[in-house]
Amino acid sequence: MSQFLQYVVSGLSIGALYALVALGLVLIYRSTRILNFGHGDVATVGTFFAFTLLSHNYAWTIAFPLALILGAVLAMVFYFVVLIPAQRRNATQLGQIILTVGLSLIFQGLVSHFWGTEPQSFPFPLSDTRTWKVYQDVVISELSLGALVIGLIVSLFLFLLVQKTRLGLAMRATSENLPAAQTLGIPTRRVLSLSWGLAAFLGVLAGIFLAPALLLDPFFMLEPFLKGFAAAVLGGLNSLPGAIVGGLILGVAESLAGGYVTVAFKNTLAFVVIIVVLLIRPEGLLGKEFIERV
Repeated sequence: MSQFLQYVVSGLSIGALYALVALGLVLIYRSTRILNFGHGDVATVGTFFAFTLLSHNYAWTIAFPLALILGAVLAMVFYFVVLIPAQRRNATQLGQIILTVGLSLIFQGLVSHFWGTEPQSFPFPLSDTRTWKVYQDVVISELSLGALVIGLIVSLFLFLLVQKTRLGLAMRATSENLPAAQTLGIPTRRVLSLSWGLAAFLGVLAGIFLAPALLLDPFFMLEPFLKGFAAAVLGGLNSLPGAIVGGLILGVAESLAGGYVTVAFKNTLAFVVIIVVLLIRPEGLLGKEFIERV
């Protein structure tokens, strides 16, 4: 029983970070119907920027907020400079998705050029070796506990932001019916840019907490991005609560699979989840089918 609980606790900590990545993907998809394949690479740039500041002896209280802001600004600049002009030229939805793939490749090249491809360790204020006792023989590292707490708090804050504030109401109106929102006077471009910035903010935050457990290289966010995408599909690509639930379920399922089956299967479970969910319930566990007037 203790071993099972240990796997569950470990899974929840990584699942909370998957949820942050999934939330960023869902925020963009529900507002623009675009799958942002550059999401993980924006997080990579932000994390490397934090790494650079820490390497120059800046305090983490300065480095982390600046990295989060940088990620948000990069995403908003991409939206205004690339996506809006493409939309004005009647770019298809697939074309806009390809633009995010281009963003991903550009950032991968820039990171490789400026920071190199050699894996590096990421300094972090929370230790991965110092542990806390949760229940009997169940322990959790300081880093994992921090990731779990931050992931849940930020997820709750985002949910309240979307559901309980005027900005959240504008975001929901824009995602539900863009022409109607424009008719009501909602600054939809500004709202959508904030959605992109907030999504990148969440991605960089996940990257900062993942970097200490993984070696930092230009592609370190590739696997977490794919896991976050699987979590978003599992919960529903148009559901913020679904992204949180999907991330936690995927994290626990991976941990249990790695403990009771094999570590090799742990890394393929996300793709099995995508296939099964799309076959059984394409809209996800908490998602709703999009209905559009033609």
